[in-house]
Amino acid sequence: MSGQSLLVPGELSPARSVPAKIRRPEYVGKPQPAPYTGPEVQSDETVELMRIAGRIAAQAMEEAAKHIAPGVTTDELDRVAHDFMVDHGAYPSTLGYREFPKSLCTSVNEVICHGIPDSTVLRDGDIVNLDVTAYINGVHGDNNATYFCGDVDEESTLLVERTRESLNRAIKAVRPGRQINVIGRVIESYAKRFGYGVVRDFTGHGINSSFHSGLIIPHYDSPHATTVMRPGMTFTIEPMLTLGTHEYEMWDDGWTVVTKDRRRTAQFEHTLVVTDTGADILTLP
Repeated sequence: MSGQSLLVPGELSPARSVPAKIRRPEYVGKPQPAPYTGPEVQSDETVELMRIAGRIAAQAMEEAAKHIAPGVTTDELDRVAHDFMVDHGAYPSTLGYREFPKSLCTSVNEVICHGIPDSTVLRDGDIVNLDVTAYINGVHGDNNATYFCGDVDEESTLLVERTRESLNRAIKAVRPGRQINVIGRVIESYAKRFGYGVVRDFTGHGINSSFHSGLIIPHYDSPHATTVMRPGMTFTIEPMLTLGTHEYEMWDDGWTVVTKDRRRTAQFEHTLVVTDTGADILTLP
């Protein structure tokens, strides 16, 4: 594994602006979102609107990823994704969500999730997760992926590739009539083959007009995740695998989650809708 020094918080740039003509989610300017009281099964019209939001989110993530290179700051990646979403009429869902200050999450190396873009400079050998969500037409589309910065060591490369594969396997396990816990069972059984940790305290979630609807998608085999999947349900799957422990600590910013042993971690995510025969990915570019 890379012997690079651990991350430390950088300096935040001022909040980026969003034109007034772009519709905001209801939680912007509030300490927390209103509880979701709608259905988990969405109409065909809502699903198609989510596909538009998901496509913008996926394209914004791809555009930001093109700029990943040694010497680039995570704040610059935020600028690229922010500008792309705004230029396409979408609001960056993370901006102002529970007072999160930026338009995407940048989680580097030992950061499991929710890293805040700042003056941190990417280094050769880093792995970088970008988590981008777009809000447009009253719905959200949420995705993330882990990318390589320069020349990455083999252990980290395999972790990233296998985390991507764990998501692919989980998506294939989605079927109407099955319980949600089949998703985590598939991910955990695959991760155990390589001795990876599977993060338990941060999960996939229901998504629609609400960023997080309350539906929880564990990435481990949870006996409590007995909700039965039905056609039209929309949610994310976003496994977080680690080279060591699944346990975590949080920085003082209240957002940045790091592995307790400070070993590296990777994550991939798609927003899905359950179909009559499986799953349809809504976050494709």
